[in-house]
Amino acid sequence: MTQVTNTVRFVLDGKIVEAQGVRRTTTVLDYLREQLHRTGTKEGCAEGDCGACVIMVGELNAAGTGIDYVPVNSCIQLLPTLDGKSVKTVESLKKSDGSLHPVQQAMVACHGSQCGFCTPGIVMSLVNLVQLKPKPARNEITDALSGNLCRCTGYRPIIDATEKACEPGTGLKLDDSADLPLLVEIRRATTPTLSLEGDIIVQPVVRTRKGNEFVSPATVAEVADYLVKHPSATLLAGSTEIGLQVNKQFTRPEHIVYLGNVTALKQVQDQGKHWRIGAVVPLSQIESLVAQAYPDFAEVLRRFGSPPIRSTATLAGNIANGSPIGDTMPCLMALSATLLLRRGDKTRTVPLDKFYTGQKQTVLQPGEFIEAIDLPKPQGSQVFKAHKISKRFEQDISATCAAIRYELKDGKLKNVQLAYNGLAPSPCRAPLLEAVLEGKAPADVQAQDLDAAVAKSFTARDGLRATWAYRALVARNLVLEFIEEHTSEVA
Repeated sequence: MTQVTNTVRFVLDGKIVEAQGVRRTTTVLDYLREQLHRTGTKEGCAEGDCGACVIMVGELNAAGTGIDYVPVNSCIQLLPTLDGKSVKTVESLKKSDGSLHPVQQAMVACHGSQCGFCTPGIVMSLVNLVQLKPKPARNEITDALSGNLCRCTGYRPIIDATEKACEPGTGLKLDDSADLPLLVEIRRATTPTLSLEGDIIVQPVVRTRKGNEFVSPATVAEVADYLVKHPSATLLAGSTEIGLQVNKQFTRPEHIVYLGNVTALKQVQDQGKHWRIGAVVPLSQIESLVAQAYPDFAEVLRRFGSPPIRSTATLAGNIANGSPIGDTMPCLMALSATLLLRRGDKTRTVPLDKFYTGQKQTVLQPGEFIEAIDLPKPQGSQVFKAHKISKRFEQDISATCAAIRYELKDGKLKNVQLAYNGLAPSPCRAPLLEAVLEGKAPADVQAQDLDAAVAKSFTARDGLRATWAYRALVARNLVLEFIEEHTSEVA
């Protein structure tokens, strides 16, 4: 492996691209369009919503024998995160003989494009899908398109085009054989650099003359050491939040620590009664993990955002961001999830429902970070339900999301845990509502008692996405919905 100082290196269509002297907050989209003139990739919203900028980003698989791709919104990804990776844009799809990829050809045949602005992003989302699923079901096609907005065609001809492209005999798999040895060549080191005294030196990917830098450590020890030395550094994982800050608020963090190359933080460990989920595990992987155990949680995650968002966004990032309408936290709180926090070589465990101290305020100390999330597995007769309320079904922010866990013993609700977002300055448990439910037969739970508990638990606030009257009514009705099947059984 060779090392080039202050240079971002990635593989693009059989060649190593060396981006030197780039700003640490340059987006992938800007670099592709302005420096490489890959103008097929478009900017629509610059916030990861419209999908016009979708590309594929690949990494060597665990065995080093192939490349695993994910769809990515290039408008909110920072260029230094590509260091050591592979990129495919819509221009990459043209074959050596000049012919189109089957998805592109089918889009032409089925009239799946009109103005064409959104078409490259749509094509890339679909090409990424068919790499893994050469014969996708209709619901898999529509889910793959959930992050691509098209105002011209409607989606039927696009769906038809996908089905046509997947007919037997079409060559859907991209030929990336030339990229594989190059990825091995530029692969980042997996062990830390040490000084002569044995101290960790975190090598920067990008460093400015002022000392601002973008670092990409490979171990948890490097992350911990760097944060002790630079406690105000910005942690970067999926970039779905920081990318917005860069694009919309013109934020330029002095020190950025990218966690995407820390293998230990990308693991899910089965620890018997719970899963230990590393801080960089993407939501798409967690969605698959909980699909059987907690299908309602998986559905909340599916509606969290589009595949390009879920392929990069992380559970730890959603938690650390601390948004009042964060969708994953109610589910995790209802399930008694705990956080493994680390500072230097010391760790501590904090229940998620004790993590927030106010709006976007947490118990994290300077230099401390979330190393992992412990998610309990289902136990005994436990029931878990969750639902997200939003104006739009997909790709939308919650009015509120509620989640509940309980057991039904001798016809009565026991061990109730209920949590919400959108009702308070931070996601939280609802102990007064839990008390209304605890020990009662589902049929005996009264709407007016729940209403009174909601009124006592939360301060009435109207918001941009819903009035307080609506949110309070929804908060009560979701609880009734969650226990309805048992109410019918008792009746």
